[in-house]
Amino acid sequence: MVIWVVAYLIMNIAGLVIMWEDKRRAKKHEYRIRERTLWLVALFGGAIGATAGMQLYRHKTKHTSFKIGFPVLAVMELVLLIKFLL
Repeated sequence: MVIWVVAYLIMNIAGLVIMWEDKRRAKKHEYRIRERTLWLVALFGGAIGATAGMQLYRHKTKHTSFKIGFPVLAVMELVLLIKFLL
């Protein structure tokens, strides 16, 4: 069970980092990270980190799909994590 919690933490750190990196690239007008990649990281357990990164770095906050989708996915993942741990 500990391995699942560690994997969940790693995915959330990855979600946070990937949002930071995409924002950095956007500022420098460099090649961007695909939105599909951002969604996949969030879907596979990184939604809380991606949501935090979105708010912290003010990135993708004007996109309705991210603005609503990431927090909803984060809540769903948190509920599943709590059910899994109890």
